Amino acid sequence: MAPTLAGKDYTLSPLYNWAIGYYVMNFQSTTGNGPVLRQLYFRHAMAYLINQAAVIRGPLRGYGVPTVGPVASTPPTSFLSPQGQKGDPFPYNPAKAKALLTSHSWNVIPDGVTTCTAPSRCGPGIRQGQGLQFNFPYDSGSGWTALEMNQLRSNAARLGIQLNLPPKAFGLVTDLAVGNCVVAKTPCNWDMANWGGGWAFSPGYLPTGEILFACRAIANSGGFCNKTDDTLIDKTLTSNNLQDLYHWQDYLATRLPLMWQPTPVALTEIADNLKGATPQSPTDAINPENWYFVK
Repeated sequence: MAPTLAGKDYTLSPLYNWAIGYYVMNFQSTTGNGPVLRQLYFRHAMAYLINQAAVIRGPLRGYGVPTVGPVASTPPTSFLSPQGQKGDPFPYNPAKAKALLTSHSWNVIPDGVTTCTAPSRCGPGIRQGQGLQFNFPYDSGSGWTALEMNQLRSNAARLGIQLNLPPKAFGLVTDLAVGNCVVAKTPCNWDMANWGGGWAFSPGYLPTGEILFACRAIANSGGFCNKTDDTLIDKTLTSNNLQDLYHWQDYLATRLPLMWQPTPVALTEIADNLKGATPQSPTDAINPENWYFVK
């Protein structure tokens, strides 16, 4: 991270966006890994291997917030459910991840390749002897994302989950994974992808999930489809009761339609003689009509 100008006639002003962070698992993958990625227990195992707190402390240098589900945790709002306010639903726990794999008949081989020993327990479509090996491109232009991915690769390798992490330009990753490959009729031959961002609630400020999480929505990058989720989303669109929004987000937070990761904080340097520029808008609105200089 470049040195700041704080103390040199500028003030560092972190901007906490109204947003969630995630990487994508492609449930519609045609590589042969689609059946694995569709298994909820496997997504839970992977969630326990990403250490959001460590990523925020380390690569993000403290300038990040955890993603706890489909509704942003920062800035504080009444839209976040009481359950969401408790924090990361999958705090780093490799022991739990391993237990999920072994209880579903995966032979865990640390630093090797974990394989399925009983397809009936591994899940529909998973083959005898199939290994946990995935292609996982990520944005090469983001330093913190590269460090996060290397950490995740190391954590996963200890459980025999091999992540091939080809670095690619941001545009190439988003071209591949930002939309639903089946709906958009683009190639589905990828397993996971991380462009280092997620979704900002602007200009759609109400954090309902119809665009991101409904079956066959164009922005539903991984192709997640769950009829209960669709029903709960529909309820949030017609109800003025926050309990319906809470019910939906608490249900979806643990279904992992996307893999929650920290949301980075934007860092802004503001000249000390410029007034009216703070507080900054969490929806990235800029209002220069409020700015003025002082001597």
